[in-house]
Amino acid sequence: MTFREHGRVTSSSAPGTNEPEPSEGLKAFGAALKSFRKRAGYTQEALAPEIGYSTHFLASIEQGRRFPPPRFVDQVEATLDAFGTLRLVVHQLSRQRGLASWFRRWAQLEQEAITLYTYECRLIPGLLQTPAYAEILFANQLPPVGDEQIAAQLAARIERQRLLTERPNTGYSFILEEHLFLRNMGGSEVTRELIDHVLAMAGRRNIELQIMPLARETHAGLDGPMQLLETPDNRWFAYNEGQESGQIISDPKVVSMLQMRYARMRSQALSFEESLSLLERMRGA
Repeated sequence: MTFREHGRVTSSSAPGTNEPEPSEGLKAFGAALKSFRKRAGYTQEALAPEIGYSTHFLASIEQGRRFPPPRFVDQVEATLDAFGTLRLVVHQLSRQRGLASWFRRWAQLEQEAITLYTYECRLIPGLLQTPAYAEILFANQLPPVGDEQIAAQLAARIERQRLLTERPNTGYSFILEEHLFLRNMGGSEVTRELIDHVLAMAGRRNIELQIMPLARETHAGLDGPMQLLETPDNRWFAYNEGQESGQIISDPKVVSMLQMRYARMRSQALSFEESLSLLERMRGA
């Protein structure tokens, strides 16, 4: 993903896939592997048969064009005596493997954010999803994906959700449309569990939740979902996402406009207490 200090940046992966594109992370793993290989005195041609892979496969890994499979990592760790370094690097890669390529830069910004605002009108935001709800979404992707990719996406989502509990000094605000809970995605049990989870998260001191009711004469969010975040050096960025694409916005004028819209929605949505009361009634029903 490219990223500029000012203006808009749009990136996307190949249509219909969330698999990782050649990235800095894959290149970093390849460079580390190459360094340990040379340190151990191996050429690619000599190492490949030692670990049970072709020279072409090994070259692809070192060039950052393939994701290293677990058996490959175990073999090179043992053969090259890499002190666990390669396993550590691939663990970090695996955390992002289940993230869509266009979302990864924003996910990195999230990890340092001191403030994060989210308005969503399409589905429950990833940070608030339960595993059952998320798995329903992943299983219904089109084109369909395999079980391994679904598992990778679910693991990445659960890992990302740790932000809510491991960053207690970050302020989170969510404005969610009421109809997201009425859709009954996955059935009544999945929805009931989802509401319980959202209510529990809203009980944390650093999380604010508001519901935008079905009937509202004015609505500042009709242009679609948005996310806003503030970095530790007090810069603000915005993120908009569509089908198979995501856009990070750093232009201060555009970010200010989106902040204005979010602030207006906060006044239009139900209060925190009213929102919790509505969810509790929906949970009971």
